[in-house]
Amino acid sequence: MNINLKKYLNEPVEAAPLAVFRIMFGLMMFLSIVRFWSYGWIDKLYVDPQFFFSYYGFEWIKPLGGYTYFLFALCGLSAILVALGYKYRWAIGIFFLSFTYIELMDKTTYLNHYYFISALSFLMFFLPANAYFSLDALRNKSEQYQHVPAWTINSIKLLLAMVYFYAGLAKLNSDWMLEALPLKIWLPAKFSIPLLGNLVHQEWLAYAFSWGGALYDLAIPFLLLYRRTRIMAFILVIFFHVVTRILFPIGMFPYIMIVSTLIFFDASLHKRILSVLNRLLRIGKEHFNTGKTWSHNSVVLKKLTSGVLILFFGFQLLFPFRYTLYPGELFWTEEGYRFSWRVMLMEKSGYAQFKVVDGENGRWFYVDNTDFLTPFQEKQMAFQPDFILEYAHHLKQHYEKEGLRNIEIYVESQVALNGRLSKPFIDPKVDLTKQKDSFKHKSWILPFTDDIKGI
Repeated sequence: MNINLKKYLNEPVEAAPLAVFRIMFGLMMFLSIVRFWSYGWIDKLYVDPQFFFSYYGFEWIKPLGGYTYFLFALCGLSAILVALGYKYRWAIGIFFLSFTYIELMDKTTYLNHYYFISALSFLMFFLPANAYFSLDALRNKSEQYQHVPAWTINSIKLLLAMVYFYAGLAKLNSDWMLEALPLKIWLPAKFSIPLLGNLVHQEWLAYAFSWGGALYDLAIPFLLLYRRTRIMAFILVIFFHVVTRILFPIGMFPYIMIVSTLIFFDASLHKRILSVLNRLLRIGKEHFNTGKTWSHNSVVLKKLTSGVLILFFGFQLLFPFRYTLYPGELFWTEEGYRFSWRVMLMEKSGYAQFKVVDGENGRWFYVDNTDFLTPFQEKQMAFQPDFILEYAHHLKQHYEKEGLRNIEIYVESQVALNGRLSKPFIDPKVDLTKQKDSFKHKSWILPFTDDIKGI
């Protein structure tokens, strides 16, 4: 490693920003769990459905019936312990495992910001976020550190910058930039929002939001990093995320991003935040000002951490580009779409009717999807190929238990993308029971006949 780079990464800096980030992260995650629980979504999404869509390779992860509430309680409790900095390594580890398990229980609920939380909590496991202003440090003087290596804070900045920048790159496509799609479809439905009113019917507003959103995502990491533009950038962060929260039902994500970007500010701001907390809680912040700098206890542990983080960020850099390995239009096939920071880029809807055929006598019947799926699951299934395939195999297993043999299952499907007329989606002549899910291209997806140019 270059000597200057190594010196920069290991330079001692104030630990206050890391402490504030830990507190804010833990509180936001706790509120997210409480919100999810209070809205009755645990029952609706993870207890009531009779079937759940799995991620490839994680089919063994399923909801736990009534015990799913215990899983959410464990996740919420660990979030509080993270905020307090109590048994921090255990708390953040349990939070990462429980939250990620929740995320993987049903593919229907996939959101980019769930993946962001999993990635961020994994990263935080390797950071000394409890070194300052924490119960761990208060209880044990040997764990009190006023300074941490710069890489511990810069790694969070890097992950946030990647999320923003990759989201901006994903917007550089002809539908978003040249056609203002899908905002041209979504905005008119928001006519009841104060101040906007009839403006949402103006086409220029959709283009302004499209171009503004792309420029914001691409530029905001650099504006936050540069001291002279940082305050202006943070105002933009607040404006952007408040507006998106008003326009779209995206939960706690805007607030999570707003408080997360505080990490870009100098330690003086975080010290003031901690001083306010200190006065409210009467902790005695002076106990933490030891002047000591945190470092790994052993060379082996330091090298192991370095190796894991290099692999982590290498994965985050490359994984979003895996879509280039697949033929066809990404928005149509969605092969390589998930986990790549592609946020709200398309309006897609579909219709899928499944035909069950008795391979011995040729008799057939259509499936009523409402017998197996919730309305939300059916909506998501109808335009995503891996959902369609998994559901077909579930139908096969179900009807085999009812005594049918040599079952063949076909699907008649239509999908509309970004306001285009609906088109046939899956080859209706392909028996889906003969197809297996994998990372390979799904050749039974019918080609997209339009052209969307972009990254």
